Amino acid sequence: MAARYDRAITVFSPDGHLFQVEYAQEAVKKGSTAVGIRGKDIVVLGVEKKSGETRREKRDCPQDFGALDGMGPLWDLGARVECQSHRLTVEDPVTVEYITRRYTQSNGRRPFGISALIVGFDYDGTPRLYQTDPSGTYHAWKCQKTVREFLEKNYTDEAIAGDNEAIKLAIKALLEVVQSGGKNIELAVIRRNQPLKILESKEIENLVAEIEKEKEEEAEKKKQKKST
Repeated sequence: MAARYDRAITVFSPDGHLFQVEYAQEAVKKGSTAVGIRGKDIVVLGVEKKSGETRREKRDCPQDFGALDGMGPLWDLGARVECQSHRLTVEDPVTVEYITRRYTQSNGRRPFGISALIVGFDYDGTPRLYQTDPSGTYHAWKCQKTVREFLEKNYTDEAIAGDNEAIKLAIKALLEVVQSGGKNIELAVIRRNQPLKILESKEIENLVAEIEKEKEEEAEKKKQKKST
């Protein structure tokens, strides 16, 4: 029965399903773990890097829009043109939400069956983090995650008090599912008026070592309290 109604994203089944959209949503659930953290003056994106994946050599991406492998250059270029056109027309810079909405709810512009994390800063300096959905909806988050339970418990104002703390929180969340430490973690950070920066492997490994040391110290303190 489903085969009759899954040949286009605009064809509803008799019981109201859009099968093409549902297929895309299931594919998103099976993708790599991704985390987004919105700090005070920074937004951090983290992903689980699958072994054997190839990565672009370029280490910096434009601030207006994070590029995605494969379809990224097209989406990135379109968003830049959109930003420039908006500023030329209304003489004000776009907001991150405006770009997110244009690329989820405008005719012919919806991403190709993916879920994306879109980050940036509004003109007043407020960091923003949005998640798009294959269905065309989007949501604003303080932290967006697949390791939901960990971040619901640990995302606090204290945990994102500084840039380094926000980066560490993203790493801690990924370490809940990544078994080989910092080797299979990739992080990108964006600050206001600066290009998006992808952290080097050595930086990530150093931060992982700090986190492991903090865990050991905390475990030792708990052990001492129990003994007294």
